Amino acid sequence: MVSLARKLIATRNPIPTPRTYEVGNLEPLQPLVPFSRFQETKLLESHLVSLLDNCSCLIQIKQVHAHVIRKGIDQCCYVLAKLLRMLTKINVPMDPYPRLVFHQVEYRNPFLWTALIRGYSIQGPLKEAVRLYNAMRRESISPVSFTLTALLKGCSDELELHLGRQIHCHGIKLGGFCKDLFVHNILIDMYVKCGWLGCGRKVFDEMFDRDVISWTSLIVAYSKSGDMVAAAELFERFPEKDLVAWTAMVSGFAQNAKPREALEFFYRMQSAGVETDELTLVAVISVCAQLGAAKYANWVRDLAEGYGFGPANHVMVGSALIDMYSKCGIVEEAYKVFEKMKEKNVFSYSSMIVGFAMHGCANDALHLFEEMVKTEVKPNKVTFVGVLMSCTHAGLVERGRHLFDIMEKHYGIEPSVEHYACMIDLLGRAGQLEEALELIKAMPMEPNSGVWGALLGACRIHGNPDIAEVAASRLFELEPDSIGNYVLLANTYASAGRWEDVLGVRKLIKQKLLRKDPSRSWIEGKEGVIHEFYAGDMTQPNSKEIKEALEDLICQLKSHGYEPNLSSVPYDLSEEHKRRILLRHSEKLALAYALLIADTGSTIRIMKNLRICEDCHSFMCGASQITGREIIVRDNKRFHHFRDGVCSCGNFW
Repeated sequence: MVSLARKLIATRNPIPTPRTYEVGNLEPLQPLVPFSRFQETKLLESHLVSLLDNCSCLIQIKQVHAHVIRKGIDQCCYVLAKLLRMLTKINVPMDPYPRLVFHQVEYRNPFLWTALIRGYSIQGPLKEAVRLYNAMRRESISPVSFTLTALLKGCSDELELHLGRQIHCHGIKLGGFCKDLFVHNILIDMYVKCGWLGCGRKVFDEMFDRDVISWTSLIVAYSKSGDMVAAAELFERFPEKDLVAWTAMVSGFAQNAKPREALEFFYRMQSAGVETDELTLVAVISVCAQLGAAKYANWVRDLAEGYGFGPANHVMVGSALIDMYSKCGIVEEAYKVFEKMKEKNVFSYSSMIVGFAMHGCANDALHLFEEMVKTEVKPNKVTFVGVLMSCTHAGLVERGRHLFDIMEKHYGIEPSVEHYACMIDLLGRAGQLEEALELIKAMPMEPNSGVWGALLGACRIHGNPDIAEVAASRLFELEPDSIGNYVLLANTYASAGRWEDVLGVRKLIKQKLLRKDPSRSWIEGKEGVIHEFYAGDMTQPNSKEIKEALEDLICQLKSHGYEPNLSSVPYDLSEEHKRRILLRHSEKLALAYALLIADTGSTIRIMKNLRICEDCHSFMCGASQITGREIIVRDNKRFHHFRDGVCSCGNFW
């Protein structure tokens, strides 16, 4: 009776009695605790966990920890695991404080181990998380799914494929994780990020259950890899297509330069009754920017307004619309959107500055930059790419030098390889090739293909085969299969009359089995229909009418002094053969067709996948004067606005 009374008295002590074990019994013998007392302890633990959940700084967490110790529950793994997770959340280093909390617990359960392992997986070093996991296993404590996901997440973040595969194998060996959805989802993520998309797909195919994350993560991975066929195949099998999955497909096609397919999926998304959010709209806007068609531009803007995402109040949509209108050749409309935006951030300013730059409006771009730096919005790297590009397209060498110099001094922006590429382009187009080459040699980082490509392009413009050979040799190392570099070198040799070297480059192209992208131009017809034209292609149903319209236009141009620029054909051919080639350039065919179908006096917009040649440039100047129309041509570098026989670029491109 006495011993029983002592036991009952002992239960009133707030400090829990240590657990004891009987030989052969796996379950600990619990002290006799009245149910109300047990319930009170559990309520206290839940309250402390709730308090920890609301902590936002280290002082608050330590205050709760002190309360935990005072209440005598400093051995409670449930509460302390939450404490470790909150310390991780506010980026408190795992050593010493969280580590000490962990080691003061005598009987640690898998969740407490996992909390510390997770902390090291997030903060590093990852090898310490692995060491802790091994120590946990040596104590014969089995992991839970959160243990493996914590380790795999660390492998995913640090691209530790080899370690991730070991943990994957260990999970299979332990058993019990073959049906765990969270483990499999993080495995897919780990394999995808490490570049092993095939293994990620195999994990997906072997899963018993899949959720939205399983499907969409793999769809996004295929999209990023450029395999839209596999992405579409997986998407069609997805039983519960949600907004995220639809957006992944629209964005995937947009990012892989497949605007028509992206619009097709967006139309399907609307037909399925799926609500459109801001991110989806931005993806669709980027698609319309790729098409460069005014009809689609106005349609998507009306759509944004209809969904309640008008550019005036939504800075992300507004910035995307600025970029879209600029790329559709309607820079005036882009600026109207910019002016109406109630909130402007660095992306809004940068999009407008880049828009002005690509249209050759250097003064407007630089003026807007000066306005921007007077506000609270600070320029970023993209902003300076825009202002340097505007200097490049207008030949403002001294202004470009000044802006490049003050980037880091005044704004703390260290010039990146993109900014150096802009400077090389600026100097090169201005004919200062030697200075451009010296700047490349002085770069603090390794020059990339953009830098050497800018120099090679400048050599083509100014006919300098010697420096062109230097640039081309580096480009052949960086991009051995990029045919554009070989073509530029061959054209540079051709402009210098070095036909044997031209033949040598073309022989190299044949040996490498490289194929040039065909020159292609397109215009927007009635009802928004896109009409495409390829250089030399006269097989279209209305080719006869196009040829007649083009010949009539050439006759009018010749009467005003136009003569074909035969040097635009980099081949050792007869003059007559060169004339026939120039006559069938894709932008000329597009212009002739536009004159047949466009309303009288309307602006003609032509999009082109390659740089406009010298002959087509002078041709468009003359055509704008004879027809009395504004002709806007977007090539792969910039926009050219032809009005009354003059181009906005001032013949500097």
